[in-house]
Amino acid sequence: MPVHNDDIEKKQGSQAVDTEILTLGMGCFWGPEALFGHLPGVLHTRTGYAGGTTPAPVYRQLGDHSETVEIEFNPAVITLEQLLELFWNHHNPSVINGYKGRQYQSLLFYRNEQQHRKMKQMQQMKRRTATTDEFSLQKARSYTADSAEAGNAETIDPAVLERRKLTEVQPYQAWYLAEARHQKYYLQRPHQLMERLYELYPDQTDLFHSTLAARLNGFSRGHITLAQIRQEIPDWLISKTMQQRIDQWLTDQQNER
Repeated sequence: MPVHNDDIEKKQGSQAVDTEILTLGMGCFWGPEALFGHLPGVLHTRTGYAGGTTPAPVYRQLGDHSETVEIEFNPAVITLEQLLELFWNHHNPSVINGYKGRQYQSLLFYRNEQQHRKMKQMQQMKRRTATTDEFSLQKARSYTADSAEAGNAETIDPAVLERRKLTEVQPYQAWYLAEARHQKYYLQRPHQLMERLYELYPDQTDLFHSTLAARLNGFSRGHITLAQIRQEIPDWLISKTMQQRIDQWLTDQQNER
């Protein structure tokens, strides 16, 4: 079944905040989930499928859907513009669009007119300042290395190449949660932290939904340190008791390294 905004459970203790959700596609979803998950202000991340019409897509049968990431964030800490800046600075649509059909696409989904306007404004700005130098292409190819040979050279019709440079901006409709093995992918790889996390979150759904798992996924990818994660725990939208438990747990992990 598709997952809609109202289905997203917020486990925020006694604290309340107006959050926003950004849904995007920038190639293989493993890397972007770790990239955005390490950022202060990002509360939860999930991988899934969107953008198509095929009912009930799964990884091996995506139909016309694409791999995407949902990012729930606190706009008082990190803004939509900052997230969009990171989005455009860490992939090149011309490298991923059209590779493996629709599975890898540069996509943005807006939930309201404000998001739509900001996405289009930034897209126009990026197109005016865009360059196609070898450095930017190599950077994009390196980032999409998760998709194996995504950067291979090929002969492309100029008109097709021009279209591939574009990020599609679509209204948010249905979104389908990806399988568990694709959630917090780098954290789930042979990693002691994943097993130890069940001490704090015995339920896998709660674990994947936690801010801590988002940060540790980024840690497993090399985007952040355990010390940096500990510094921001007081700002997390969870109870004080849970903050203390997490801080002690992270302290124990640091001491064992």
